[in-house]
Amino acid sequence: MSASTLDSRHPLATKQGWSAFIARANPEPPQLLSDADWRKLDELEREVYDDARQDYHSSLLLVATPDIRKIIHTGSKLIINNRGKQLGRRGLIVSGSSGTGKSTSITQLGKKFQVEFERRNPGIPDRIPVVYIVVPPDANPKALAHTVAAVMRRASTGLVLVDEIHRLDLTTRKGKDASDQLKYFFDTISATFVYAGLDLAETSLFTGVRSRQIAGRFIPVSTEPFAHHTVEAKRDWIKLVATMEHSLRLHHHPPGTLIELAPHLHARTGGMIGSLDQLIYEAANDAISDGSEKITRTHLDAVILDIAANDQYEPPRRPKR
Repeated sequence: MSASTLDSRHPLATKQGWSAFIARANPEPPQLLSDADWRKLDELEREVYDDARQDYHSSLLLVATPDIRKIIHTGSKLIINNRGKQLGRRGLIVSGSSGTGKSTSITQLGKKFQVEFERRNPGIPDRIPVVYIVVPPDANPKALAHTVAAVMRRASTGLVLVDEIHRLDLTTRKGKDASDQLKYFFDTISATFVYAGLDLAETSLFTGVRSRQIAGRFIPVSTEPFAHHTVEAKRDWIKLVATMEHSLRLHHHPPGTLIELAPHLHARTGGMIGSLDQLIYEAANDAISDGSEKITRTHLDAVILDIAANDQYEPPRRPKR
C-alpha cells in the first residue's frame, strides 16, 4: 500500500497516518510539455495531463515562512536541551490565528525530528519517536489516555505534539482533569512536549493554578498573519508570493504577474498563508480548466475564500463617474 493511500485512509493522529506523512516527500512537479507537444495531446491524454497538474497544485506545498522557521528552530533547540532530563525540561506552546501555519509548523518540526532520529538510529524496531495528538472536543482524561499512554511508555517517544489545545476548557471538570492528564504525561515521560492552539491568550488555558504550571514549563511562540505596512514586511510577502508563483505549472502564465498583484493578494487574504495557498492554487486550477493557462485578476476574484479572509477584505471603491 502506498504512502498516499495510507494517508487518505488514516488521520495524521494515528500511527499509520503519521508514518505516511513522514514517508511522503514533497510532491514532484509534473513536467511542463512544450507548446508543440501540448497541442498534440488527444482528449484523454489532455485530461490525464491536466489532472496531474491540478493534483500538484492542490497539494499543500510547504513554504518556509519566518514563523515556520522560528518554530522549527526553537523546537529543535528545546529537544537538544531536554535530552536525558526528567526534571527541568521545557516545552513549546504555539498560539496564533486560524490559517497562520500552527499545525504545519509543529508537524514539520515532528517530521524533522523523526527523520533525523531514524538516520542516527537505523533499524530499531518498536520505536515511535513522535506522537501527534489532536485534542478532541470536550476532552476528558480517558480520551487522552486511550490515545497516547500505552504507546509512549513502551516506545520511548522523544517528541509529543498536542494540537488543538484550545479545546481544553479549564473552567470545566473534564477540562481540568484532561489538563492534569497531560501534566502527568509531561512529568513521567522524558520527551519534549509541544502544544499548539488557536489564540490561546483568549482561552482559559492561562487562568488559574493549572495555567501557572503551564506558564512555568512552556516557551511561547506566536504565529501571525504576514504584515504589509513596512518595506521589510512587503518584501517578505513578495518572496512568499514569488515562491508560490514559481511552483505553478501553467503554459501561458507570464512570470511576475502575481508579484505585481501582491498588494491585492494581501488585501484578499489578510496575510494568512492558508488563505493565500487556497487563493493561488485554486485560481491556477481554474486557469487549467478554462484553457487560459494563466492566472488573471478575474480568476482570483472568483475564488471564494474562508470566512475570516472574507470578513477582513474591503474591496476598493470604484470611482464615481
